Amino acid sequence: MLTFEQKLENYAELIVKIGANVQPGQTVMINASLDSAQLTRLVVKKAYEAGAYQVKVYWSDDETARIRYDLAPDESFHEEPKWSALEKTELAKNGAASISIMSQDPDLLRGVPTDRIVNADKASRGAMAEYREMTRSFKISWNLATTPSKAWAAKVFPGVSEDEAVAKLWDAIFHMVRADLDDPIAAWNAHIEKLHAKAAYLNEKQYRKLHYVGPGTDLTIEMPKNHVWLGGSKKNEKGIWFVPNLPTEEVYSAPLRTGVSGTVSSTKPLSYSGNIIDNFTFTFENGRVVNVTAEQGEDKLRSLVEMDEGSHYLGEVALVPHRSPISDSNILFYKTLFDENASCHLAVGSAYSSCVQGGANMTPEQLAAAGLNSSMAHTDFMVGSAELNIYGITADGKEEPVFLNGNWAI
Repeated sequence: MLTFEQKLENYAELIVKIGANVQPGQTVMINASLDSAQLTRLVVKKAYEAGAYQVKVYWSDDETARIRYDLAPDESFHEEPKWSALEKTELAKNGAASISIMSQDPDLLRGVPTDRIVNADKASRGAMAEYREMTRSFKISWNLATTPSKAWAAKVFPGVSEDEAVAKLWDAIFHMVRADLDDPIAAWNAHIEKLHAKAAYLNEKQYRKLHYVGPGTDLTIEMPKNHVWLGGSKKNEKGIWFVPNLPTEEVYSAPLRTGVSGTVSSTKPLSYSGNIIDNFTFTFENGRVVNVTAEQGEDKLRSLVEMDEGSHYLGEVALVPHRSPISDSNILFYKTLFDENASCHLAVGSAYSSCVQGGANMTPEQLAAAGLNSSMAHTDFMVGSAELNIYGITADGKEEPVFLNGNWAI
């Protein structure tokens, strides 16, 4: 049985060596919440031990963020944070790796007027557009990880003491990222190979369409010609592999922008911009969202769809078995990084350019011609369950099971 300190050390090492795969002489940017300070300091140490040139930490804080949303003047939410965006973009252009270690309260912005959230989100995405495109095309290495906060832990484990909730969430995170194993690096290497094998099978099949069938869901997704399925590790433009998400259980690609038709229903709540959206549906015609419903947070969901024209379309289709470590835990995390890896999911908004052959080197116009969507948004939502079936439709119209009863059928 490993101690907390040993598991925390394993986690930090995984973030540096498996997640961002920090290289000697490389600069590392870390976006971190104050609640993640203990892990962040360890990651900084591990990064320097791996040979990092410098490690720059950008701190954030839930409480001061909420104060701003409550008290700042309306016009301030339209102002793009160009000063920080320019620095991060310049560092990325010079080959820096990016790590995010966040622990935001899922209900942080409950009660904040929707227009404030939307305007702040647009301003941030606008300022970071060039940087975000570098991450979406895997020009740089990047990794997302997380740690508990008291507010998040209380949301996940209600009815127990604050300290117990935080301890339980730490244990869950350690288990999901394999930090509680004696050799987590070896475990991750084996897991990555399994994801690569699934992606290779789908790339060989080149299904023309995917048909989703489940409670409240009957959706057909056409795939672009020469689409690419990805999973596990990626390679940046210098050929260095990295793992964007810890944890990750998904194999994913991009749909044809105009090729989505039917209705899909959510199977887990979505934590979006500090608010919970739950029990929602999207209806698509010729790829575009034509109707939205939600039992909770419908106004927030509509604001997401209305962010720009591209946010009316899908940018990602991701396959995750129902029998996966996160799903088997029966824990609802209220955080997309975890919940999306317990469930098949889709994303409204921008596609990853690497999801078509040669896409990483295409211009925006070429990517659009290849059928990929572009948007300021990229928001995943969960649609998988033990009752979801997915069928691959070949070029000659043959239908083959890809998922049956929520799990891989290949």
